[in-house]
Amino acid sequence: MIVVYDSQNFTRRRKLLEIIASSFITFSIVSLTFYFFPILKEEIKFWNVKKENTRLGFGDLIVKMDAYDAWSNNLDPYFSIHIPKIDAKANIVPNIDPGNPDEYLLALKKGVAHARGASFPGQESNVYLFSHSTNSPLNFSEYNAVFYLLRKLEKKDKIYVYFLNKKYVYEVTDIVIADANDTSWLNEKGQGERLILQTCDPPGTSLKRLIVIANPVN
Repeated sequence: MIVVYDSQNFTRRRKLLEIIASSFITFSIVSLTFYFFPILKEEIKFWNVKKENTRLGFGDLIVKMDAYDAWSNNLDPYFSIHIPKIDAKANIVPNIDPGNPDEYLLALKKGVAHARGASFPGQESNVYLFSHSTNSPLNFSEYNAVFYLLRKLEKKDKIYVYFLNKKYVYEVTDIVIADANDTSWLNEKGQGERLILQTCDPPGTSLKRLIVIANPVN
């Protein structure tokens, strides 16, 4: 029997196998990158912070670790909030006019709003933050209802606010249901710094306001 060697057919098969092998390798690399990139990114952040901390003072060390704590929760260390009990996390948009719907509705699509004229953490006065609520998890994303479960908080629950790379810890002291036009709870009454969180109540309505007041924890 005579075997005829077909070089062109062999070359085509070899090229096809090379393409398949290259595609498989490329797919594997892309898949591994997609899977491990978030982990690798966080590890790089951690080691960069750790490396810098070897040459920092104690005060700077706290600032760096506070910033890393915010990053680990996918928050902006410049200005953001984390309420562990209800797993509420959001960046905070500063200096928003609570009396201007066009302004605050746009801000609330991005996160929690900080009221214009209110203080910032560490300034020994009222830090006033507000957000939407909703009456159904089905429209949670539409309303960006970060404070949807705010009513679940109780006295002594912790609230973390990150501001300018520093973590501020607050503890709930009062929970108030107020009329929509009642602003008496904004009065400082010589109490120093307070964190005030506001949302609508019942959720999804504008009938009343749910107010959570928290004091700094030293």
